[in-house]
Amino acid sequence: MKPYIQLYKYCTITALLLLAVAACKKNYQDPSGPSSTQAYSSPTALTDVAVGLQNWYASTRVGLLYTTVTAGSLLTGETYVTNPGNTDEAQVGTGGKAILNTNSIVTGMWGVSNKIVYEADNVLRNTNTVVTDKGYASGLIAYTSIFKALALGVQANFWEQVPDTIGKPDSVTTDVKFIPGKQGYARAVGVLDNAINVVTATPIGSNFGAYIPKGINIVNTLYALKARYALYAGDYATALDAAGKVVLTADGKSAFVYNAQITNPIYALVTATNNIYQVVDSSMGLPVALQPDLSDKRVPFYISRPSKGPRFSINGFFKSNLDTVPIFLPGEIMLIKAECYARMNNVPAGLIELNKVVTKTPGEDPYGVGAGLPPVVALTQQDLLTLIYKHRRIELFMGAQELEDSRRFGRPEAERKSNYFPYPFVERNDNPNTPADPD
Repeated sequence: MKPYIQLYKYCTITALLLLAVAACKKNYQDPSGPSSTQAYSSPTALTDVAVGLQNWYASTRVGLLYTTVTAGSLLTGETYVTNPGNTDEAQVGTGGKAILNTNSIVTGMWGVSNKIVYEADNVLRNTNTVVTDKGYASGLIAYTSIFKALALGVQANFWEQVPDTIGKPDSVTTDVKFIPGKQGYARAVGVLDNAINVVTATPIGSNFGAYIPKGINIVNTLYALKARYALYAGDYATALDAAGKVVLTADGKSAFVYNAQITNPIYALVTATNNIYQVVDSSMGLPVALQPDLSDKRVPFYISRPSKGPRFSINGFFKSNLDTVPIFLPGEIMLIKAECYARMNNVPAGLIELNKVVTKTPGEDPYGVGAGLPPVVALTQQDLLTLIYKHRRIELFMGAQELEDSRRFGRPEAERKSNYFPYPFVERNDNPNTPADPD
């Protein structure tokens, strides 16, 4: 049995412990598990911890995949709560002051993202000392950096300010400072840059892949996430350069792969039960002027019309227990290029990139995401940006990027139910530097 399967079980068992230790200064060591010395003392132990980061991100109701997809889709009107008895989702679906500081989605997302950053830092700090095989060390650093960057990106997406660092685990008090979310994205880019430099200097060893879950193209993911977070940080030249290095064919696919033991959490918890939330309709949460064309083939890809049950149902990457969930889509990278050109006022180049997405057919996309529409026309920068926003929301439907997009493109606040989350009490009660909650 692979080491990561054992760790998946361990992480699932200990998931609920996180909610009690969610502030960014806390000690995340499980008292029933190995000591810190044991956890970071061998290549196998370091790899187990690194693979655990993927589990924290991609599985169960406390994982970041569930909380970000749920929060992003509810806050931007893509989905609605079907059972108000699910109080935490119902608060997010209402938005504003209805979202309490004790909300489990808010607290869980905050705690898990801090947990991932903390554990990733420990792996990155110890790898070059513990791992003598340089190719293996390169892979471990790069793989771990993916999840640290994702966790930093989640915090910057959903909170106006984010921790500048993670406090020492044995601190009695904390002095963790906060920085604007935009700087949080820049921190994620820095993490990815370091990993890219490592794998460029020493390619990932062929033996490393045997010890991590299948499905992630590590190098391609580093460049894709660098493009995403550099764009969000406003560094358009860097984002454009990174996007140009991403392989957009099937060879470049990178996704979370599920099995009978570790199942797709959105399907298992949401789609299959229809008891938490569901898609609103084929408008995809967009205002009338931006709603999908009737012939847009992405609509039936993401939204089904079942013969029984709700009129509209979640489809796409959440239609079965075993559906893989992409870490990024080729269309996202094309749209990053389009937006970078648009922000730099190169409208013709931006329009070319946008139309690659608009005209792409399902058969031309590695995941089957394709609009199959005629090219669009934009004569001004603003027209182009509006079209890019529209097609980001459709192409990346329920992709957890909606809230950032809505803010970044300056959409009316009425189109989102909150700009940012409040800070959990588990943070505020321990850290006097915690910012004020958003209005």
